[in-house]
Amino acid sequence: MTEALPTYALWLVAAMAFLGYVLGSVPFGLLLTNLAGAGDLRKIGSGNIGATNVLRTGRKDLAAATLLLDAAKGMLAVAIAWIMTPPDFSDYTSTVAAIAAVVGHCYPVFLGFRGGKGVATGLGVMLALSPLTGLAGCAAWLGVARLTRISSAGALSAFVIMPLVVLALYGFSFQTSPKPLATMLISLLVLARHHENIGRILSGTEPRVGESKR
Repeated sequence: MTEALPTYALWLVAAMAFLGYVLGSVPFGLLLTNLAGAGDLRKIGSGNIGATNVLRTGRKDLAAATLLLDAAKGMLAVAIAWIMTPPDFSDYTSTVAAIAAVVGHCYPVFLGFRGGKGVATGLGVMLALSPLTGLAGCAAWLGVARLTRISSAGALSAFVIMPLVVLALYGFSFQTSPKPLATMLISLLVLARHHENIGRILSGTEPRVGESKR
């Protein structure tokens, strides 16, 4: 029995990674805009499939729905992993599912691995993994975005702050909890996906909310 456990655990991690990736790959922004007749989102604004670009179609309702659904798919991936695995192993499977969901959103198999930047899905998985950390990220995102009127500035702030919050809550020991390491990996991925935004923020050319992007 003890010899079979590592194999079982490995298959369980692989299954939750696959599940998280598939859920994360669902392109809700693209689906909603197509169904609503708003056009191909990949040919509008930045070409991104996230809520910020959906807003550039002029449909605030679709942008809000995209934001909520992209966050929900991340939360769902974590919740399923948590429910379907033994309590002594659920921390590890849920963090694997969380990372996989964000990777799936950024590199979805359904769109030739060209997806979004992982903000809403990243916040969703963090709300499920560590609610206090996720709430801190949401507060930073909303606060900075409202202050600067730059959505990407809010997103970047959230994913800089969340690793600090999760470290304060759990410390940095993989044996204690895998959540700090998972948060750092997710944050690094989201920050990397925003490298062009960072350049535009530094040069003062990043579009503000309500402005169209050419």
